[in-house]
Amino acid sequence: MLQDRRRELILRALRNDGPATVTGLAAQLAVSPATVRRDLIDLGDQGLLRRVYGGAVPIVDVDDPFAEVADVRVEQKEAVARRCVAEVKDGETLLLDIGTTVHRVARLLRGRSVTVVTSNMAVYEELVEEPTIQLILLGGVVRRDYRSLVGFLTEDNLRQIHANRLVLGTSGVRPDGEVTDTTVVQVSVKRAMIAASDQVILVADSGKFPGTGMARVCGAEELDMVITNDDADASTLAALAERGVRVVTA
Repeated sequence: MLQDRRRELILRALRNDGPATVTGLAAQLAVSPATVRRDLIDLGDQGLLRRVYGGAVPIVDVDDPFAEVADVRVEQKEAVARRCVAEVKDGETLLLDIGTTVHRVARLLRGRSVTVVTSNMAVYEELVEEPTIQLILLGGVVRRDYRSLVGFLTEDNLRQIHANRLVLGTSGVRPDGEVTDTTVVQVSVKRAMIAASDQVILVADSGKFPGTGMARVCGAEELDMVITNDDADASTLAALAERGVRVVTA
């Protein structure tokens, strides 16, 4: 079994069944306990689980509810969303991540002739009555507070999708350009979205530099474009540009 698939199954087991032992995971995955221990160390270092004696436990999500975040830095988010929509061409297939800036992107897509694939229920509600948009809602477990769908069903659906562009949200961008999130359960969905897309556009208002988040989503090398405000941290934007990312300020 490939390492990435094995680690995905470990995280899925923790999400679905709670705390697990090394021996239990080894038996479930048909690998050695030493292999599982190495996986747990690496996943723990990434902030995707918490290691305990003899095994691991899932990390409890600590994220702000959607309604509270939606009213923060409204003008900055709107500017970023407008610049993002300017990149979109009619006929494209777009993957839209969760988040309030991405929701604003969806609102500005009204009237456009595009296909939108999303796990964001706020995006679904925004576009469900739009006749020009073909709308595909991914399956999954409902996160009510943040109006999104997560879990293995969402990830399996994404393996059947190919998108021209992903509009990716974030909780924070570290000084080296690494994208992070506060909600561990969303990380595997975001990574599956990245894998399903030709182009990754990160939409992040200036407050996301550095923002928050202890779970790594991806490095700068997996981004094609970052759209932010002109007052975002200059050194971080320079680090992104040095890694070949197209940086656009609004």
